[in-house]
Amino acid sequence: MRKLFSSLLRHRGGTAAAEMALVTPLLLALMFGSFELGNFFLDQHALTKQVHDGARFGARLAINSAYSCPGAVFADANATDQITHVTKYGVVTGTGEPRWPDSYWARACDGGGQTLTVSVRCVDKADVDTGGTGFTGIYTSLSGSIPVVTVAGAVKYRSVLGSLGFGAADICMHATSEAAVQGL
Repeated sequence: MRKLFSSLLRHRGGTAAAEMALVTPLLLALMFGSFELGNFFLDQHALTKQVHDGARFGARLAINSAYSCPGAVFADANATDQITHVTKYGVVTGTGEPRWPDSYWARACDGGGQTLTVSVRCVDKADVDTGGTGFTGIYTSLSGSIPVVTVAGAVKYRSVLGSLGFGAADICMHATSEAAVQGL
């Protein structure tokens, strides 16, 4: 019996399999963790880019000739809808191939509700002209305040591991972008 035991101790035939059995859980955790982190960055980048594109589009819409901030800033009465369509779909009309499926924006978080908001706030010219020169760039000729369009979005993160049956992460991703309306 002693001879059999000592021969088993010298035998290295299953060493690789035993080491692999010990390391596999760590490798799987690293692999799925990398997938999850990459998916999170993809979702967050998509939200940030879409919101940024919507704010940039809104900044270039024509200003109403008799604008009042924050009331009637844009010359087109459908400007808010157009900004929303550009943010979600990449086109003004809201038709065509969306950047992400409609289910992307349907993932409401923070108790549900609207996931994309477009608003206009007013910035006093004195806050921009800190030197007291009276020069505020393209806004010098405009009467009143400077309109700033704000596009904000919030969607619930769709977890890779959650789709595999593991507990889904309850993470709400937020992105906000602002741009002064230039009316070009």
